[in-house]
Amino acid sequence: MVLRNIVKIDEEKCNGCGLCIPACAEGAIQIVDGKARLVKDIYCDGLGACLGKCPQDAITVIQREAKEFDEKAAEEHVKRTKAASTTSSVRSPPLLCPSVKAMQLEKDLKEKPAVNLAEKRASRISNWPYQLKLLPPNAPFFENTDLLIAADCVPFAYADFHEDMLKGKTLAIGCPKLDDATLYRNKLAEIFRNSNIRSVTVVNMEVPCCFGLHRLVKEALELSGKSVPLRQQTISIKGEKISQS
Repeated sequence: MVLRNIVKIDEEKCNGCGLCIPACAEGAIQIVDGKARLVKDIYCDGLGACLGKCPQDAITVIQREAKEFDEKAAEEHVKRTKAASTTSSVRSPPLLCPSVKAMQLEKDLKEKPAVNLAEKRASRISNWPYQLKLLPPNAPFFENTDLLIAADCVPFAYADFHEDMLKGKTLAIGCPKLDDATLYRNKLAEIFRNSNIRSVTVVNMEVPCCFGLHRLVKEALELSGKSVPLRQQTISIKGEKISQS
């Protein structure tokens, strides 16, 4: 046993989203009983690559007595884990983020009035591109605009997205779970620095990992040094507004 840096996970803060798992190349973290846990001390190198991926700030690096990091053992562990996942039968992962849990959403369509399909609504898209990965940071449409940053799933879940949220705003979309968080943070910071943004509205889904989008935007604003009004709207997986701040 030696005194060294090692990851500590606060189970009270952890929501089991699993974003930290792919960030740990040594496979030292797994989801157990709905919480991220350190598998073995010898698999953790103590460098904290997983820290920036946690939307709940549940992961820290501390100093404590622990077995030394064993690089060879960690490599073998990663190989075994990959082999097990390859040979296992295809089924829904039981202990991953709620965002991957498959479910059938029942809708009560009888209570809602029929929509006149002849009354077609106009698209409220005012800029292209709008994928955050593709947006040029110095695009002219960012100047003096209200910026809407939406998670990829939001326009599909929320039926009135164009009229209720997008109208009059510049759009950027992305997925905080599947895309590069560092790229998002840096690009948004550059956008905020380069242009006069009047306001920012972040719209995320209710699943835990999606709240990381709001955190990334806050960090980007801090990084840019700009003070811009920031609002947040959350959409349920059933397509309803459930909270706003």
